Amino acid sequence: MEEFEIWVEKYRPRTLDEVVGQDEIVRRLKGYVEKKNVPHMLFSGPPGTGKTATAIALTRDLFGEHWRDNFIEMNASDERGIDVVRHKIKEFARTAPISAPFKIIFLDEADALTADAQAALRRTMEMFSKSCRFILSCNYISRIIEPIQSRCAVFRFRAVSKEAMKKRLLEICEKEGVKITEDGIEAILYVSAGDFRKAINTLQGAAAVAEVIDAEKVYQVTAMAQPKEIAEILDTALKGNFIEAREKLSKLMLEYGMSGEDVVSQFFREIVSSNSINEKMKILLIDKLGEIDFRLTEGANERIQLNAFLAYLSTLGKK
Repeated sequence: MEEFEIWVEKYRPRTLDEVVGQDEIVRRLKGYVEKKNVPHMLFSGPPGTGKTATAIALTRDLFGEHWRDNFIEMNASDERGIDVVRHKIKEFARTAPISAPFKIIFLDEADALTADAQAALRRTMEMFSKSCRFILSCNYISRIIEPIQSRCAVFRFRAVSKEAMKKRLLEICEKEGVKITEDGIEAILYVSAGDFRKAINTLQGAAAVAEVIDAEKVYQVTAMAQPKEIAEILDTALKGNFIEAREKLSKLMLEYGMSGEDVVSQFFREIVSSNSINEKMKILLIDKLGEIDFRLTEGANERIQLNAFLAYLSTLGKK
């Protein structure tokens, strides 16, 4: 039976040389590998930018075939309390490394740890610094307490550039025998918004349902509206045609199964990138959209809120 693999795992970087879109970070880490020593490190940045993959690639380059014996990956969002630091992390940290100068503990989503757990972690990092190095990963560095930040070398990951992502996606298509159009690639880049993991998952999902991947298939797989459809709704509302804009939005949400948050997110992206809306109008629209987003977060009815936004646009258009 043919083995089906998840492409995100299949094409995960095995060495630092394979890490995509983080050239400056890779250059700095290679310096540590050459010296066979690393400090405690803090990786921060948006999801899907390669933080976990880079940590594993660094460990492979450092320890070679013994990397699994000297590396543990833990997710702080699973167990956020002080007990995980006192027991699980300390137990691993106090054991001796195998055929290596030290062990590496990779703590993913460290910003989910409680303040007490982070305080306990700070002391643990000091106590076992000779035999263990910590790599903390987070999406929001502001949620990491200052004493931990000051003990770590900070690496700020940025969203993967479109050029780097496009090049890698085309390489995967070639290896997997997948045919993709130019607008299909552009659609994946739009949908993923710099999240490489999402881009590869989208590519695999589209490849499973289509022989040739085009933009339409990408948007179907991800349940996202095409930018031109979002632009049409905004344009119709700004011309004062509230009922027509409302009907287009309802049809869109039914066809794609989009939530209110999804629509708000795409409205925001389209307003910011639009060439037909002047800057003064953009300020008004984004200010109102931020209010709608807050109301949805607080549990307001999404249909009513989105219709209220279209009504606001129509009022502006008539003025």
